[in-house]
Amino acid sequence: MKIFVILPRIPFPLEKGDKLRAFHQIRCLSKNNEIILCAINDTKIHKDARKTLQKYCKSINFFSISKFSIIFNVLKAFLLGKPFQVGYFYNSKASKAINKLIEKHKPDHIYCQLIRVAEYVKDQNISKTLDYQDVFSKGIERRIHSAPFYLKPFFRVEYNRVLSYERKVFDLFDNKTIISIPDRELISHPEKNKIQIIINGVDTEFFHPIEMKKEYDLVFTGNMAYPPNVKAATLIANQILPVVHKTMPDVNLLLAGATPDKSVIALDSEKVKVAGWVDDMRESYAKAKIFIAPMQIGIGLQNKLLEAMAMRLPSITSQLANNALGAKSGKEILIGLSPDEYASHIIDLLKNSEKAEKLAENGNKYIINNYNWESATAKLEGLMIGSSVPLEKMKLTSKIERKKF
Repeated sequence: MKIFVILPRIPFPLEKGDKLRAFHQIRCLSKNNEIILCAINDTKIHKDARKTLQKYCKSINFFSISKFSIIFNVLKAFLLGKPFQVGYFYNSKASKAINKLIEKHKPDHIYCQLIRVAEYVKDQNISKTLDYQDVFSKGIERRIHSAPFYLKPFFRVEYNRVLSYERKVFDLFDNKTIISIPDRELISHPEKNKIQIIINGVDTEFFHPIEMKKEYDLVFTGNMAYPPNVKAATLIANQILPVVHKTMPDVNLLLAGATPDKSVIALDSEKVKVAGWVDDMRESYAKAKIFIAPMQIGIGLQNKLLEAMAMRLPSITSQLANNALGAKSGKEILIGLSPDEYASHIIDLLKNSEKAEKLAENGNKYIINNYNWESATAKLEGLMIGSSVPLEKMKLTSKIERKKF
């Protein structure tokens, strides 16, 4: 089957969750299918991106959008009543080129990741799948409360537009997928139960336990410019760590991840190391005793939790993050509801190595048994085949009927 994949970002390097999901899905789908990749790009292209993706794609097409184009199309989206982020990623030249590629390759199926690029293919008369992945509208709604007063009107407008757009595009795609059941429940559409759950996986051959000297007591990872990660990093350093220090004053923290926001950089101190981009994130996990991810406004499944638990780190997170993960609280993961409770968990694990090791072992087994890219993508592939085959049968039947007539 020929699968035309369109993404809002080039899926390499894998420093963002949507890139990670797209990369591994393409990798798995390429085993039985021909992949035509189209990716919108608003940054400098990594020197190894094309070479890495060539292993899995027959055709690779990157469409870079300029700052001028972004500003123009965001303003246009505003006037048309569309979400700003849909306008941000839409470009008329890229749209014409994508239509030509579809005409050239004649794909059996179109796979569209995120509503951000749905505009490019929504009217194509080819079976297609939309991966909502996360519920953008809910993520924006949660940000309204913590946003500065002068940004609140912007977020309210964007929230209402994204909410409407999520409903609208639902009916334009044959299949809809999302990362977790809690996320599906947040989609505002009467037939939301038709959305299929396609979980993320973790590459356990890459993320596996590594013996290294423990330099840090705590570690938190992720794209440090992403607002939910910024909020979590700030919470750990400014509210949780001070409580821990009342009992264990030497406990330290590593914050590792790309493009740290200035507010994250400001957290760097004697007890907090802000590492920024690291070439191999496994070292950041392996150098720490405990992984902590007190997500407050994030949506979807947290890949950082999958990776840390796959590397057998005892992990602490929020109820919000575990709603998607589904690990057993107290057995496979620990849940914090307040800075004091997070601090209590940290102190307990640092003082009780046997308990920490048992939690890490149980968490590791849970990830290995439940989060596998191959099996998750096999379900996605089945959806694509299921919606594509009937179309082929319809074409064949139509030809036969015309001959009979």
